[in-house]
Amino acid sequence: MMKNEIVSKSEELFLTLGFKNVTMDDIAAAMGISKKTIYIHFSNKTELVRTVTFSILDQIYLGIERINKAAVNPIEELYDIKMFLMDYLKNERGSAHYQLKKYYPKVFEQLEVKKFEKMHSSVERSLIRGVELELFRADIDVAFISRVYFVGMSGIRDTAVFSENQFNKNYLLESYLEYHLRAIVTKRGLKILNKHIEKNRTKNE
Repeated sequence: MMKNEIVSKSEELFLTLGFKNVTMDDIAAAMGISKKTIYIHFSNKTELVRTVTFSILDQIYLGIERINKAAVNPIEELYDIKMFLMDYLKNERGSAHYQLKKYYPKVFEQLEVKKFEKMHSSVERSLIRGVELELFRADIDVAFISRVYFVGMSGIRDTAVFSENQFNKNYLLESYLEYHLRAIVTKRGLKILNKHIEKNRTKNE
């Protein structure tokens, strides 16, 4: 279906080159179609940007849901999600996130709200399960921690704070995950966490 093909190609271009940098002409040229064909399905670029960003969120959410169902425990789950995100967004440049926030602020705000709605319950379930398995401390405030985790995951993508010249994506995800888990794990959970830290350290050497 042409509309889906436009969304798919636009996603590829937006993530690698940035939402502002890519024009409707660029998308048409990359697909070998006329710009008029794109406008049959999308009245303007903002509508296309909104559709693409929400499509990305849906795909990521589905992937995380699959991991949730298959995970052995919440610590393994978070590391599997990290690997999934790294693979899905491997071609994304920090400028894409920056440009979406700067040039399409309403779309960015709508996306953040939808992201929270979709992801928050999943994070809460994971935290509760971790407490039940005695991997996370019983006294953690699930409502607070789940929101802090969400804000942090969004925050590390802000290139104004975490410059791509200084921090690569894998390092940021790895470091934030360790930071988050060290604050809430029990001694039992720490043993599992340390295994992952050591495994990733060995892999990166």
